[in-house]
Amino acid sequence: MTVPARLHRPARRLALLASSLLLLGALSGCEKTPAPSFKSLDITGAEYARQLALTDASGQPFQLSSLKGKVAVVFFGYTQCPDVCPTTLTNLAETQRLLGPDGDKLVGVFVTVDPKRDTAALLKAYVGAFNPNWVGLRGTPEETAAAAKEFKIFYREVPGKTESSYTVDHTAASFVFDPQGQVRLYVRHATPPADLAADIKVLLSAR
Repeated sequence: MTVPARLHRPARRLALLASSLLLLGALSGCEKTPAPSFKSLDITGAEYARQLALTDASGQPFQLSSLKGKVAVVFFGYTQCPDVCPTTLTNLAETQRLLGPDGDKLVGVFVTVDPKRDTAALLKAYVGAFNPNWVGLRGTPEETAAAAKEFKIFYREVPGKTESSYTVDHTAASFVFDPQGQVRLYVRHATPPADLAADIKVLLSAR
């Protein structure tokens, strides 16, 4: 005896309901973790600022990969800069202080855009005045230009009264790399140290 089709409807409805519930469960399990919220500009995944290979103030080859496990803040400037550079490094030192016990996980990396005047000894003394554990980097004019291009940094000599008294106009932003060595943040000049410290804490907590 054939069972009428209408008698199968409740079973079909239950099956459809069960399938819907399973689908909803699967979708909820695939929800992405919310992206972290930063006060600086999030440039995660940027196709620039991926590498930096120059010479440190001790004359040794340096690569960003050597700082994995720490947060690195990279800034391009020069030692005779009258305002932007000392202000940036002073704020970075304050950021490090605000991090408390995590301060030793932050490394400042200062790249000179004036290798003609910034000798290794001068660079070491200048960066060391802010923190002796930070890194000062220099290269040949060609290497400096290549590094600046990789980071989309602008710089240009501005003639002074004498041949050696020129100043250098340059981009005043910093770049923050996470403990995995990936560029994550673009930090505008004069960002409050408390804001930068908050961003760095987010990166450290995500390890």
